[in-house]
Amino acid sequence: MALINTKIKPFVAQSFKNGEFVEVSDKDLEGKWSVFFFYPADFTFVCPTELGDVADKYEELQSRGVEVYSVSTDTHFTHKAWHDSSDTIGKIQYHMLGDPTGQITRNFEVMREDQGLADRGTFIVDPDGVIQAMEITAEGIGRDAEDLLRKVKAAQYVRNNPGQVCPAAWKEGEETLAPSLDLVGKI
Repeated sequence: MALINTKIKPFVAQSFKNGEFVEVSDKDLEGKWSVFFFYPADFTFVCPTELGDVADKYEELQSRGVEVYSVSTDTHFTHKAWHDSSDTIGKIQYHMLGDPTGQITRNFEVMREDQGLADRGTFIVDPDGVIQAMEITAEGIGRDAEDLLRKVKAAQYVRNNPGQVCPAAWKEGEETLAPSLDLVGKI
């Protein structure tokens, strides 16, 4: 899993978004921040809690110029059915990509080959299509959209402030570091 600082691979997929089916490709990401949010399957248990959590932060992510793409190996038709039948999933306004062939899931190296399902994987992709952060959790461990938002802010800060880095648990507005010989052994 050496995907950090690598460019995402080309893809084309069908998405369900805002009541419509929309084709999405890697070309649509150019010049924009993106989050890919992989999950095992629609109509399950931990997945809707995570997707709902991200939906609650979507407006703030959008205000930062970030588009969200949730991805499972279900079809875009299944995403629509789930969206229409669940109050939690019904509040989603971001893209729900169908990946029935597993191409995108394999591109991000989160495919469970023996099951045909995605692991819980989150990837922050910069406007150049380069992966800046990733998180993979086991089946029973749900992710936190607040921490995702914190990581997006840190990635954007580092990109916009060359020579600066964000220390552990950094929050927007807090001090950053400028790595230098003077800091060696002093932190």
